[in-house]
Amino acid sequence: MGSVATGQILIVEDESNIVESLRFILEQAGFEVEIVSDGKAALSRLRRDRFGAVVLDLMLPGMNGFDVLKAMRADAELASLPVLVLTAKGQAQDRKTAEAIGANAFITKPFSNAEVVEQVRALSGA
Repeated sequence: MGSVATGQILIVEDESNIVESLRFILEQAGFEVEIVSDGKAALSRLRRDRFGAVVLDLMLPGMNGFDVLKAMRADAELASLPVLVLTAKGQAQDRKTAEAIGANAFITKPFSNAEVVEQVRALSGA
């Protein structure tokens, strides 16, 4: 496995308008951004490449964000990778569940661009 690439961010999101928004703001902030649109692809990509942080949507086709996060935290290679959970669902229960599984930060949609960049910077150490 290669060294951790702090400026490499994996976005796991299936809504194209949100993907483009996140890609734009994070690239403008100097990050390299990779995109996958479902949970299985996210785990496959995370096991193949090194990232500084993951921006993870909860509502994904097939394997949801909670399941992706559980799988990451159970995998020795991925357990310490910072995860910013992003969701349209603002319910306190979703936040509690994500935090209990091991999310490092939580932002609800619609999100503040500045907040996303700030959180990704803090989590990735970039």
